[in-house]
Amino acid sequence: MLIRKTVAPAALFLALTAGCANNAPVETGGAPEPAVSASSAAIEPSTAPASPEPGSVTLTGTVSAGVEPNCLLLKDGTGDHLLIVKDETLLASIKEGAKVTVVGKSQSGVMTTCMQGQPFEVSSVTVN
Repeated sequence: MLIRKTVAPAALFLALTAGCANNAPVETGGAPEPAVSASSAAIEPSTAPASPEPGSVTLTGTVSAGVEPNCLLLKDGTGDHLLIVKDETLLASIKEGAKVTVVGKSQSGVMTTCMQGQPFEVSSVTVN
């Protein structure tokens, strides 16, 4: 009986903390992203993919700053889209006030600290 009382809490603790090892945004309904190897990390990202992924959407509008730091919104006449840009090179090409065309996918169920707009994961950017 003594073993059960000490092993069960330890196992529960390990199970709960194992999920905390990945600090990526919480997403629902998608396949996990493949791991990036050291050899592929050195490849320069493209701002325009050869062909858009199935389900991708193209939006054109003006970039504006959100009310929270480091939050960028795209205003395109249909509403505000919170730009989620995982690629630093793409992010560097998006400036406040710029007119841009972005390709990507709308993300529901993604937690952000920006509190504005529909999250939109950007896969390519064209500055107009």
